[in-house]
Amino acid sequence: MKKFKNVLITGGAGFIGSNLCLKLIEMGYSITVLDILSHQIHGNDPINDSPLYRSIKDKVAFIKGSVTNRNDLELAIKGQDAIIHLAAETGTGQSMYAIESYCSVNIGGTALMLDILANSTHSIKKIVVASSRAIYGEGKYYCPEFGFVYPLTRTNEFLSKGDFEVKYKGCNEPLKLVATDEESKIHPTSVYGITKQNQEQLIMTVCPTIGIEPVAFRYQNVYGPGQSLTNPYTGILSIFSTRIKNGNPINVFEDGLESRDFVYIDDVVHATILGLEKDEANGEVFNVATGVPTNVTTVAETLKKKYNANIPISISGNYRLGDIRHNFADITKINEKLDFVPQWSFDAGISKFVEWVNAQEVMEDKYDSSIQEMKQKGLFK
Repeated sequence: MKKFKNVLITGGAGFIGSNLCLKLIEMGYSITVLDILSHQIHGNDPINDSPLYRSIKDKVAFIKGSVTNRNDLELAIKGQDAIIHLAAETGTGQSMYAIESYCSVNIGGTALMLDILANSTHSIKKIVVASSRAIYGEGKYYCPEFGFVYPLTRTNEFLSKGDFEVKYKGCNEPLKLVATDEESKIHPTSVYGITKQNQEQLIMTVCPTIGIEPVAFRYQNVYGPGQSLTNPYTGILSIFSTRIKNGNPINVFEDGLESRDFVYIDDVVHATILGLEKDEANGEVFNVATGVPTNVTTVAETLKKKYNANIPISISGNYRLGDIRHNFADITKINEKLDFVPQWSFDAGISKFVEWVNAQEVMEDKYDSSIQEMKQKGLFK
């Protein structure tokens, strides 16, 4: 096990980043944060109004800046022993039309960081990068005729008829969903997924050539206290919660049976620290998840019950082009190599999340405007 003294966290004022900062500080680390304080996450007056930023204010060395700015990055890297690279534009739907921004920040920012490290004197010994389950696209399935298969993006031809299940060419029997392991095919279905794939590949390819140990974590759907309640482009639990707190109905897409692997923030923080500290993580990529799929109708009904809310839930048949149907992770590798075992069940995590939301002021619900934006781009049906 290796402990670094000075750690830079890019995007450290975000949801995962701020929680990670607080835990690492508690463990004795000295933390520097580079974060642009995006208004989509932190609001229009982040210095005063962002609870995420306020949670780390005066506890870290904070640099307001961008990973796309060479001077900002050089300043942030100076004197650091390790980097946890979280800074990124997030959200699959938005990525399909904010293409230049996603590529510039996610790919360009990572490339710039590595360019600086490859061409200057520094003390960085390890980089942990936040990858994503989005790089897999659709999850792993079993076809009785072909064995394990990896279906391509669902097409409008079937979705428009209300046929939401994935298909695999030549397989005439229904596919069986299985857990997606790290050796599964990488074939992202969104610009966001492509950028996360590129981030991971850049880190895992370049770092060993310049004497830096790389680690990549493919996070599944992360949730918990502190998640932005104002960002309508990412985090289904936050989106549904803000709808409920405003007394607005919930629109569940497709037939409500699409599923995700929801992993609680404390488990994500714990896994990330294991990757930072353990030599066994060096050069490896890991899924970070619970290994349990939960469908979206269950999410909506659970939230409605825990908020004791009387709002309608509509299973509308609407869909977004590029959305995946299912994905849940195989966590055998991270368990065996890093001794990671998720501690939070979905029900326990949701209860803690709801308790936190109930203590927050009710945020403006921007969901409808985000849907209108996607409709105008032809992505929402």
